[in-house]
Order: sequence, then C-alpha cells, then structure tokens
Amino acid sequence: HENTGLQSQPPLEEQNYGATAARVRQGPSVSVPRNSPAKRDYLVAAVLCYANLINFMDWFIVPGILLDIQKYFELSDGDTGLLQTVFILCYMLAAPIFGYLGDRYNRKIILGAGIFFWSGVTLGSSFMNELYYWIFFLSRGLVGIGTASFSTIAPTIIADLFEEGKRTTMLSIFYIFIPVGSGLGYVLAAGMAEATGDWHWAFRVTPCMGGLALVLLILLVPDRTQRRTAAHRALSISGTIREAAEKPGLHRTAKTTWCQDVISLAKNWSFVWSSLGLTAMAFVTGALGMWVPLFLYRAQVVQGIVSPCLQESCNSSNSLIFGGITIGTGILGVIAGAEAARRLRKLNNKADPLICAASMFVSALCLYIALMAAQTNILSTFIFIAFGELFLSVNWAVVTDILLYVVTPRRQSTAIALQILVSHLLGDAGSPYLIGIISNAIQARNAHSFRWSFWSMQYSFILCAFIGVFGGGFFLLTSFYIEEDRKEAEK
Repeated sequence: HENTGLQSQPPLEEQNYGATAARVRQGPSVSVPRNSPAKRDYLVAAVLCYANLINFMDWFIVPGILLDIQKYFELSDGDTGLLQTVFILCYMLAAPIFGYLGDRYNRKIILGAGIFFWSGVTLGSSFMNELYYWIFFLSRGLVGIGTASFSTIAPTIIADLFEEGKRTTMLSIFYIFIPVGSGLGYVLAAGMAEATGDWHWAFRVTPCMGGLALVLLILLVPDRTQRRTAAHRALSISGTIREAAEKPGLHRTAKTTWCQDVISLAKNWSFVWSSLGLTAMAFVTGALGMWVPLFLYRAQVVQGIVSPCLQESCNSSNSLIFGGITIGTGILGVIAGAEAARRLRKLNNKADPLICAASMFVSALCLYIALMAAQTNILSTFIFIAFGELFLSVNWAVVTDILLYVVTPRRQSTAIALQILVSHLLGDAGSPYLIGIISNAIQARNAHSFRWSFWSMQYSFILCAFIGVFGGGFFLLTSFYIEEDRKEAEK
C-alpha cells in the first residue's frame, strides 16, 4: 500500500527528484535526436565529487592521528578499533533507510541534510576532552549516519545524468575521490596535528569544506531529474519523456514495495556475488585504513628506526606517507580499472567480474609480502602496500558499474543501500575491531614488549590476505551469472 502523501505527487515519476523510475512498455517508436549531456550535468557531477572528497576525508581523519587519540583516551588496540567499527555500524544501518527514501523522495533535500548533519557533528567532536571519550565514540557514529545519506544516493544521480559510456567515465571520476579523500584525510589529520600540536584541530577543517559543498548543492543541483531506462534513452533529455508517456502504448508500471525489491535483488546472483566480493574488499580496506600507520610505527620501533613515542603529540610521518600512497594508488587504480573494463568488455562480456577477481588475488599476494617484509625492510613494506592498494582500487568503479547494469533502474538506490549494508556489516564494520581484538589476545599471551606489540599486529593482519582471496573467488562466481542478469535488467 503506497503512502497517501506519495499519491498526491505528479503522476509521472520523473517529476520527482528521486521518485521510482517509470518502466516503459513496448509502444510506437519515438524518433527524437539524443542530446549530449549539458554543462549543468557536469557541474552537478563536480559538486557530488567534491562532496565525496569531504565524505571520505571525514572517514579517515581518525586513522590519520590514531596514535595520538589512542594515547589521549588511553585506549587498548581493541577499543581503538572500536572507534571505526562504531562509525561503520551506524553508517551501514542508516544506508537502507536512505536507500528507501532516495528511491521515493527528493534526493537533493536528503543530500543537503546529510552534509549539514555530518559536518556539524564533526565540528562538535573537535571539542571533546579525555573525560568524555564515550561522547567522542558516539559522535563518530552520528557522522556515519550523515555520510550514509550521501554514499547511498549520489551514485544514482550520476547514473541518471549520463548514458552508459559516459556513465562509466563519470562514475570512475566520482570513485577516484574515495582514495583521494581517504588519503587527504590522513594528510589533513597528521598535518594539522603536527602544525598545531593538538590533534583536535584535525576535525575543524572538513566542516568548513562541508559548508561550501552545501551551498554548491543548493545552487547547482536541480530539484528534478529523470530516471534513465532503456526506453528513456530513445527520447530527448529536454522534456520529451512526458510527451512520450502520454502516447498510447507507453504506460507506467506500478511501484513495488521495498520487500518486493529486496526479494528481487536476492534472486539476482550477479548482485549477490559481487556484493560479497565488495564485502571482502571492504574488510581488507577497513583494516588497512585503520591500522597501517600504527603497524608501520611499531615496525620502525622494532627495527630501531624511530624511538617509542612517549609524548602526547607523536610523529605522524607514516600517516603522511600512507596518505600519499592512498591518493596516488587510488587515482591510478580507478583509472586503470575503468580503462581495462572499457577495453576488455569488447572482447568478453564477463570482463568486469574477471577484472575484479584478478585484482583481488594480486592484491592479497602483495599485502602478504608486505606483512612479511615489515620486520626487516620498511621500504619494501611501503612498496608492496602500495601495490596492494593499487589493485584494490581497480575495483571501485567497476563493482558499482556492475550493479547499475544488472539491477533495473527503479531499484538501484535500494540495491546500493543493501550492498552498503552487507559489505560493511560483514566487512569494515568489524575488521578494525577484529584486528585489534586478535592483537590484544596475542599480546595478553606474551610478555609486554615492543617486539610483541609489532608481532601481534602482524599476525592479526595476515587474516586480510586470506579474506582477499575469498573476495576474488566471489567475483569469479559473479562471472557465471552476469550475462543473464544483465539481459534481464535490460528488458
């Protein structure tokens, strides 16, 4: 049963920014010249990319100054890992709600409210002292809720603005800002902590950037957009969808309930297996993003390269270097993945999942070598971590593109929300905490020393390499179903 408030909306779904897309049955052909994307479309995409940059900078401010925060609040490895777990748990639980709203209501309002909320909470968290560490944990959870509104809805707006060829390119650009934002989060956090001598200042920059994003969103993003389906692509972007819908033989199908959407997606094996592959990616990236700078610091202490940090403001060079690696490998990886997919699709219809599978296997091997080299050679560790991140980044845009062509447009926000829920629930929601708990358990069984502090983290991290192999297997399974599911979505 539809909400009565929705029934008062204009009858054609495309009139509502974010309403369920109309499905169009076969009818009289409509011959209308196809216009290229307007400049405004590119401006909208640019605003969304900028907001995505801030989104992921907020994600990785905490890992960038993790050693300072751990010392300030006197947290164990397990409690420290819980910081990111609280953030991801709230993020993933909020995602299905925003997916439901994004498929039915005004997406611009939802995005604006989300940006305002997470920027405000981030700014507020910069004033916490050591007596109120639980409020700091809570603030990270609230930031996760705010960012869920953006991550769930923004890709579907880009998908609506561009046709398939340009859509892949624009999504690639959008997803480049995941590693770029993540890396800048490390750089911003470490740089501000070092410049001011107080890690709290790291949380006072992105709220200002968020305010600018909100203004740009209000000024440049339209209140209305069109959901693109195969039939829509035969029409002009300049308003002929309304005219065509009024012609005999072109009718809308009824909206489906959220439960019907979920059941349909559960039967879509390409969506299921690719989501599990993304879950493995999330597990690995979540653990690496949280713990690598601290792991490298402990390795350097064991090798005698640096002395143990006893003062409140610790050396943050590892965060700066790891942030730079994340930015560089992220840009190269996303571009390489998109280009490889574009070229190989012409040769093999299963190219996308096969690319994802191969990159996961190679990434797992590189990360394992990096972990083994950390005790004797920091340079080799940095190099293999860089290669591991590079091959992980190959998959970001490709996985989303898989979802967008195996899921019918009217279910895409719900599909992205469910994928976020599953990948974070089983992936990076638990991996930082799990690595910390395993590290605590190993340290508890052995004498307290800097060497065992390093070994405990090293042994914990090996789990990530095995999870990466499982991820590659899930993408291989995706390749068995992708052709059939794509044809079904195009009907």
